[in-house]
Amino acid sequence: MKNTFKITVLTWLGIYPLITILLYVLGDSLNQLVMPLRTLILTLVLVPLMTLVMMPFLRKLFDRWLKANVTKKSTIEN
Repeated sequence: MKNTFKITVLTWLGIYPLITILLYVLGDSLNQLVMPLRTLILTLVLVPLMTLVMMPFLRKLFDRWLKANVTKKSTIEN
């Protein structure tokens, strides 16, 4: 499996729960705002959380899975 696909899966695994939690917590407050402002606020919170918290956690959690193909390729090429 290509690493790009694996990173895509990890990104989705991180973004889905974060968006769900943010909408649950901030949903009522955000509904009173216009869509561009809602999106701005969500992304201002979501992007740093995803980049600084969720992705490092998921990369550590799924480290063996992420490196599985890399190790096999190295063994086959040698």
